[in-house]
Amino acid sequence: MKDLKHFIYFEDLLRDARNELVARAVEDGKRALGYNCYYIPEALLNLPGCFSSRLRAPGMRSTNIADYYMTTRNCPYVRAILERAMEGGYHYLDALFGAECCAAMERMEEHFFLLRPVKNDRFFVTIIDPPMKGDKTSLDYYKSQLKLKVVDELRDRFGIDVSEDAMREAVRLHNEISQVITEIGNYRKLPNPPITGYEFHVIELVSQVCPHALILPYLKDTLEELKSREPEPKFPFRARVVLAGSEIDDPEFTKLIEMCGAMVVADRYCFGSFPGREQIILQEGESAYDAICRHYLQWNQCARFMDGGKIDQRHEEVRRLAKEYGADGVIYENMKFCEFWSYEKVLASNIFTNEMGIPCCTIEKEYSLGSIEQLRTRFQAFVEALEIKKIPGGDKA
Repeated sequence: MKDLKHFIYFEDLLRDARNELVARAVEDGKRALGYNCYYIPEALLNLPGCFSSRLRAPGMRSTNIADYYMTTRNCPYVRAILERAMEGGYHYLDALFGAECCAAMERMEEHFFLLRPVKNDRFFVTIIDPPMKGDKTSLDYYKSQLKLKVVDELRDRFGIDVSEDAMREAVRLHNEISQVITEIGNYRKLPNPPITGYEFHVIELVSQVCPHALILPYLKDTLEELKSREPEPKFPFRARVVLAGSEIDDPEFTKLIEMCGAMVVADRYCFGSFPGREQIILQEGESAYDAICRHYLQWNQCARFMDGGKIDQRHEEVRRLAKEYGADGVIYENMKFCEFWSYEKVLASNIFTNEMGIPCCTIEKEYSLGSIEQLRTRFQAFVEALEIKKIPGGDKA
C-alpha cells in the first residue's frame, strides 16, 4: 500500500513523551496533565486551557533506578514510567492524576510525590480511589472522587474553567476525535483493509499522547486519505486476531504479531480504542460532568472490577469484537507481575476456548519488547493452528 502522508510524523511523535506537539501546547500556556489509566477520564483533562498526556516511556531499556525504589517484582510498566521520570522525561508536566487501580500503580504515583522527579514548581500529584464495581453506589463514589481530586484541583490550583459550558466543550472535543479514530478503525472490518493493525496502533497512540486540538487536523487528513487508499491486491495476512489484555503502548508488539502472519483487527487493551474511543452521550437532564463519570465507569473494563456483571462485560466485549471484526482468534496478553490481568487472562482463556469456541493464545510480556524469538514462535504456532481450523475437518485433528 501507498504510505500514509503523516505516518512517519506520527511515529516520530511517539519517540518522546515531550514531543513536538506537546512542546508547542506548553509554550502556548496550556497545562500539561499526565495520567496512566482509563480510570482518569481523558475528557476531564481536556477542559479549556489544559490537555491530557497519557504517559509512556518509549525506548526504555533499563529500570535500574526505579528497581531500587520498587523492586524488580513490580509491574515493568510502572517501573519504566518512574525510571523515565527520574531521567527527566516529564518535566513538562503540571500535574499527574493517578488512580489506585493496583498497588504497583499507586506506589509509582506516590514516588512522583515523594521523590519529586518532575522539576516544575507548579507540579502536583493527586490519586483517586476508584470503585471496584459498576453499580449506582460505585458511580456516586466515583463522581465524588473525581470532583474532589481532579475537577476541584484544576479549578483551585490553575483557575481552570470547570463550568457546565466548559465540560460540554470537553465532551464535544472528545467525541470529535473519537469519531475520527473510530472511522479509521472501522476499515479493519473489511475483508482486505486499507490499513494495518500496526498503523492503527500508532494512530490511536498519538491521539492519546498529543494535545487533541493539535493532532486532530492530522487525524482528519489521514481519515480522508484512507477513503481512497488502495489496499494490497490480496489480503497479506494468514489470519485475523483481536489483541486483548493489559497495558500495551509499544506498536512494535503489534508489528511483531503481524510479521508472524496475523493482522490485529481490534485492540481491547490498555491504551487501545476499546474502550477509549466511544462517544460520550449526554442524556436528557444530565450534566456534562455526570455524563463523563457515568460513561467512563460504564465502559471501563479493567480487570480490577470484581463484580460478575463487569467480568461478563469484559468477555462479551472481546466476543463482540471478534465477531464484528471477523477475527479468527484472540491473543490475550498480560504485563509481567500484573496480578489482576494474570488472573483475568487464565479465566478469559478458558471461557473463550471452552464456552465461546474462540481460539485463544495467552502470553506474558515485559514492558520493553524482549524475548522476541519466544514470542515469535508462539505467534507463528497460533497462526498455523488458526489456519488448520479453516481446513474442513482440521479442527478435529
